[in-house]
Amino acid sequence: MTDRVKEAFAEHAPGALAILLLLGAWQWTVQSGRVQFDYLPSPSAILLALWAVTLSGDLLKDTVHTLQATLLGWLIVCVIGITLGAALGYSKTLRNYTLASIELARPLPGVAFVPVALLLFGFSMRTELLVIAIPSLWPILINTMGGVLAIHPRLFDVARMLRFSRVQVFRKILIPAALPSIVVGCRLSLGLALVMAIIAEIVGNPEGLGYAVVREQQAMAPDRMFAYVFAIGILGVVFNAVLQALSRRFVPNPSLAQR
Repeated sequence: MTDRVKEAFAEHAPGALAILLLLGAWQWTVQSGRVQFDYLPSPSAILLALWAVTLSGDLLKDTVHTLQATLLGWLIVCVIGITLGAALGYSKTLRNYTLASIELARPLPGVAFVPVALLLFGFSMRTELLVIAIPSLWPILINTMGGVLAIHPRLFDVARMLRFSRVQVFRKILIPAALPSIVVGCRLSLGLALVMAIIAEIVGNPEGLGYAVVREQQAMAPDRMFAYVFAIGILGVVFNAVLQALSRRFVPNPSLAQR
């Protein structure tokens, strides 16, 4: 075992043990009948249901849809958020004219846009993308702007001395210097994008993992419903782990990227 693997094992072993103890207590509680819930399955029943939906292909189909919507919406807001955030951090004039609007729009809950999206696009992927994009934009935009504002002024003096164009300043100064803050914003945004995708599928788009949870709940199949909830949790953990690995590889200051 490498040192990094040993460190990761030592870091996550207590948390994994706590989860196993919790699942064991849940299993014992349901099997012993100490707590009576008609629609609370045991972890073993949920695991069997998860295996069943995996073999049937339903889990793969629903997961692919949720993945497509989440990643597409997230990539769109990454491009918009990084570009606009860098521009706001670089230009005081632009900040003066737009920050009030941003502060007004940022607190609006993403769920409030579901009826608007349904009126505009009906039950479609575009509805899901709109619901994902609006709330997921703010972490990237704000973190990028903050990262640019924290850049040392001497870097801009160097850019002027080298006669950099605005595009070169953006590409060679703003983005590399603000990269740790941008990565933090992207990680927060991806988690939020997944949450909003699930909400959109529950409320306004009859596809994906969110709709599968509602479908199984309406079919009175709690074991399959919990299996889909568990699959959503696994997807969120995978997203976070992938972004952590990428940030460790590409971000100059890993301690900032892991926040």
